[in-house]
Amino acid sequence: MIPVKGFSGQKVAVLGLGRSGLAAARALRAGGATPICWDDNPATRDTASDEGFVCADLLRQGAFDDVATLLVSPGIPHLYPQPNPVVAAALEAGVPVDNDIGMFFRSFADQDWGRFETPPRVIAVTGSNGKSTTAALIHHILTEVGRDAQLAGNIGRGVLDITPGGDGSVVVLELSSYQTELARALTPDVAVFTNLSPDHLDRHGGMGGYFAAKRRLFAEGGPDRAVIGVDEAEGAFLAGQLAEGPSDDRVIRVSVARKLTGTGWQVFARKGFLSEYRKGRQAGSIDLRAIKGLPGAHNHQNACAAYAACRSLGLAPRVIEDALHSYPGLPHRSQIIAEADGVTYVNDSKATNVDSAVKALSAFKKVRWICGGLEKEGGIAALNGATKDVLRAYVIGREAANFAMQLDIDALVCTTMEAAVAQAVADSQPGETVLLAPAAASFDQYDNFEQRGDDFAEQVKSQLEG
Repeated sequence: MIPVKGFSGQKVAVLGLGRSGLAAARALRAGGATPICWDDNPATRDTASDEGFVCADLLRQGAFDDVATLLVSPGIPHLYPQPNPVVAAALEAGVPVDNDIGMFFRSFADQDWGRFETPPRVIAVTGSNGKSTTAALIHHILTEVGRDAQLAGNIGRGVLDITPGGDGSVVVLELSSYQTELARALTPDVAVFTNLSPDHLDRHGGMGGYFAAKRRLFAEGGPDRAVIGVDEAEGAFLAGQLAEGPSDDRVIRVSVARKLTGTGWQVFARKGFLSEYRKGRQAGSIDLRAIKGLPGAHNHQNACAAYAACRSLGLAPRVIEDALHSYPGLPHRSQIIAEADGVTYVNDSKATNVDSAVKALSAFKKVRWICGGLEKEGGIAALNGATKDVLRAYVIGREAANFAMQLDIDALVCTTMEAAVAQAVADSQPGETVLLAPAAASFDQYDNFEQRGDDFAEQVKSQLEG
């Protein structure tokens, strides 16, 4: 646990008692603060009460009297489409609003670090797609080479639930736009921006607000080194804003769309080969095509970003390459769950938006595509034109018929995962891939994308065993 500093003897309100909220309450108490907790769910309040925390309705009269700060969990709106009533009440009372990420950055550094030969480092990863894989890949590489590394934030453990840093240790954080937008302190040693595509626009008031939320990771203190995907205009702009000149190697530009040139530090992948250039000279290269856990251009982008982050810590190219080959992949993200009779079955349930689904589709040939669910803002028109390798679509979800009508390929309305998998298995031939890449949220039929991916895996197993 990382005890929260700066609130000893003070009251701190905690709104939301899920994984991160409850961990934050514990860390606040460990730092000498008195957490005042609330969650609309009585069961989570009971859990907190069982641990000895005071639970009190934060909308009651005088709830914010003598409260130093309100700590808010990521899923709770704090600005758009409208602030949660508790957040609004805190702001009206003049109480600052923060989250566990901000508390972590103000509390992680320790005055005893002077005894370390190498101080602990923090690598923070954000972006629209690939941030989970990139963060997990960085953590995997560091672990494989024997570094003390922890994975936390939007993946792994709650950020305040990790252990204090040791000599040469590294904390790898995956951070969502909800987390970066609200955190009052953001001071990673290395910050990574993978890419940007429309997502969560209702929570950020549009694309500009969404980019601004991501950009705060690089602006609130300034990382020592920034790894920036430059294949979108926003990434190219961000890299330009951070660099002092063409040769400024505090910025590492990353691309999978083109060869990068110039005198700066670049890492790019073309036709399956990763190349690193620094000061105009090649410094490393890796053949990514043989790495089973990282199929497709989108995963090659993740590999480039992870490679760049690890190179910024001084790891050698060959050491990183060896670690990449043992990367098993994350569940629900281009995860190969079965291979039978020459057919490969891939679970990419995390492809919850159009952009991530397009990237998943581009990674495979001869695809039998299971898609559909709760459409996100902007619709699915961008899928058309990206389906040249799709043999047939098998559409699930409550609005499966409407989803199927918008596709420019042969599409079968299946509605349920069971029916979709059964038909896809029946249709498939050797050399083909059955791919779940929904291009939609899961909430019309499932609690989350993990549950949807697990259902896909179970249905595949049932069909193959039957």
